[in-house]
Amino acid sequence: MAAIHLKIHGLVAELRLDNPDKLNALTVSMLESLESHCKTLEKNTEVRVVLVTAEGNRAFCIGADINAWGNLSPSEFSRQWIRNGHRSFDCLVNLSQPTIAVISGHAFGGGLELTSACDLRVMSPNAKLALPETGVGVVPGWSGSQRLARQIPPAILKEMALLGNHLKAKRAYEIGYVNVLAEDTHANALEMAEQIITKSPRATEIAKYLIQISQGENSESLVEALGGGLIAASEDKEEGVAAFREKRTPNFTGH
Repeated sequence: MAAIHLKIHGLVAELRLDNPDKLNALTVSMLESLESHCKTLEKNTEVRVVLVTAEGNRAFCIGADINAWGNLSPSEFSRQWIRNGHRSFDCLVNLSQPTIAVISGHAFGGGLELTSACDLRVMSPNAKLALPETGVGVVPGWSGSQRLARQIPPAILKEMALLGNHLKAKRAYEIGYVNVLAEDTHANALEMAEQIITKSPRATEIAKYLIQISQGENSESLVEALGGGLIAASEDKEEGVAAFREKRTPNFTGH
C-alpha cells in the first residue's frame, strides 16, 4: 500500500516514500501522511535533521498518481488537489529542522516539487529532473512555477516546463540546484546530517529562517516568529506576565 513512513534514528529522522510499484507516485493518503508526519516532527525537540528518501533506486518520485486526479472536476482539482498538495509541501518547508532530499532516482513533476521543498539536495549522477505536466494537459501545481522559479534559472525552468526537457544531474549541480552528486546518496546525506548535528541547534534553526525570509518563503510568519522569540527572552516579558497574574501594574525596565 502506498505510504510515507516516518522513522526516527536518534537525532536523524527519515520520511520515506513507499510506492515502488508506481515509481513512488504521490497519492492522497501519502500527502496526508506527509502533513501529519511533519506536525509530529515539529513537536519533536530531539530530532535535528530530516531526510526525505524513497523506496528503490528507479525513481525518487515520478510525481502525482494520475489516477488520484485524472477524473477530478475543475473545481475539485483546483480547490482540493492543488491546495492540499501545497499545504502538505508547505509543512515540509516550514519544519524547524533542516531537511535533505535524497534523490536516488528520477524526480518528475510533484516529485521534483517535493525536492524543492527541502533545504539541501543530494542526487545520484544518473538521475534526472523534469516537469512533464504540459505533456498530459496540465501545469505544475505544487509550486513548480513558484518555489522552483526561485531555485532554478528561469530559462532552464522554461525549457523543462515548455519543451519537456529533462534536467540531468550534472547540470542540476552546476546551476546550484543540487548540493552534491553521489553514487551512494543516502550515505552522503547522512554525512551532511552529521555535520549539521555538530552545529548549534538553535542557531541552525534561525539561520534557516533568515535564509527563507530572504527568499520570500513564509516570510510573514517567520519574521513574527523571530520577533516573538526575541521578546520572549526579555526580562520585560517575564515582568509583564508576572504582573498580569498578580493583578498589578508592571514595572518595565527595557531589559
